[in-house]
Parts: sequence; C-alpha cells; structure tokens
Amino acid sequence: MDQNKKFWEKTAAFYAVFMKRNGLAYDNISDKIIERLNKDMKVLELACGSGQMTFRLADYVKKWDATDFSPAMIAEAKKRNTFKNVCFSVQDATALPYDDDSYDTVVIANALHIMPRPDQALAEIFRVLKAGGLLFAPTFIWKNHAAFDMRAWLLMKLGLTVFHKWSQIGFVHFVEKKGFLVREYAVVGSEIAPICYLVARKPF
Repeated sequence: MDQNKKFWEKTAAFYAVFMKRNGLAYDNISDKIIERLNKDMKVLELACGSGQMTFRLADYVKKWDATDFSPAMIAEAKKRNTFKNVCFSVQDATALPYDDDSYDTVVIANALHIMPRPDQALAEIFRVLKAGGLLFAPTFIWKNHAAFDMRAWLLMKLGLTVFHKWSQIGFVHFVEKKGFLVREYAVVGSEIAPICYLVARKPF
C-alpha cells in the first residue's frame, strides 16, 4: 500500500476540509449504518482517514478502534477526537495485530479500490470478525465513461492510484468471493463519485 502513502501524508492536514463537500453522502451512509449498530458492539474501522466516519458513528457503540496506515491522518484524527470510547492507531489493513474473532463489526469506507491487494484486507477483516459479524464497506464505484477515466488520471497525477474500478455488481461479487454473505447494497450519490453502500456478514 506504500504507493499511495505519500499522497495521504501530504493531504492529511486539509483532508477533512476537502471531504466536507461529500458530507451529505457520508451522512446518508452513516444513517444506514447506525440502524445496525448497538451499544454492546466492539467496532474496528480501517482506513479511517481523519475521522470522517468515526465521529459520525462512534457514539452508537461500546468501543471503536479507528486505524489508518497514514501516521499523518491518525495525527489529524487525534486532534479532533472528543470520544472516550475511540482509540486511534496506525495499522496496516492487510496485516492486523488483532486476535481472531475479536470484533462485532468492521467498517472500511472508500478505501478498498485504492489498495493494491484488497483481497488481503478482506481476508484480515474476515479473520478478526466474530462469526455473524458485520462488514460495512461503502466504496466508490466507476463506470466506463470518459469523465471517470479522466478523474482516475488526475488522481494518478496527484499521486493517488486507483487500482480497482469496480462496477456495483463487480464489487458485490468481489466481496462474496472472499467468503462474505452480502446482505444489502445500493448506490449512494456523492459529489466525488457514486458510492456502493454494502453490508455483508461473516457466516456463522
């Protein structure tokens, strides 16, 4: 994942401000997730950035471990944190230090498509989730359209590589092939690109 790490280190200080343009989409997704959370849950968040989903959701669960592979992003998130049940740390989503079957829920928002090995991240998510545990994986999806190709090219010029340009169904199939049972998915509009809101469960 180091290919994109420099980009996130450079943009961490103003990432929260930039993502405000996508605030409505994040609010809509958070509302959907909140319906499935409860105060007994221990949640792991991967690729938390500077806390865009963290601070919307952490109040609805018992414990929230928010992680990102960018130290600068975690530093920004810590500056904004006012939650006692949230712990921020730098972690690699493809090699997590947590025990098997240790989380009720995992959240990974808009990150799998920019990981060179998202299959490894999903394998780790599957491992640390309890049987029957939930995965929330809202992810930007793409279309065969000149505007989308231009957006990917611009991101690459800025230092961020989009490794996977999934369609909605393509993303659903990708998650299913990793052993998850997809329970819900829908397209949520955003200012950046359409997001596939996806909920999956680890089988009992």
